[in-house]
Amino acid sequence: MFNKILLFMVLFVSVVFLVNIPGVCLAQPADNTGINKRDTSPEKITADQQSQTKEDREITQKIRQAVVDDKSLSTYAHNVKIITVDGMVTLKGPVRSEDEKRTIEEKAGQIAAKDKIKSEIEIAP
Repeated sequence: MFNKILLFMVLFVSVVFLVNIPGVCLAQPADNTGINKRDTSPEKITADQQSQTKEDREITQKIRQAVVDDKSLSTYAHNVKIITVDGMVTLKGPVRSEDEKRTIEEKAGQIAAKDKIKSEIEIAP
């Protein structure tokens, strides 16, 4: 009986070790330093600059709802930043494909005029 318990424990620890170690060894730390530096330049709009006027908040909320409601989009696409200031909408962040980028831009253009959309969406590697 003791041998079976010991064997089980050894197998369990081995499996846990094999499952966890490759993830730890192969994982690369996230490094957003370049993107963070880029976003601190004065001409780049950031999410904290979102206008608090009722009109701008409604535009942002409607676009966000349209994006989140589209279940064909990836989590990346669902998390794109939508920033509206004086009716101008800036879309920022990574998506998985050119199709996702186009879909988000089209959804934003249906809610705000297409000439009011500035896309800074990037395709993630």
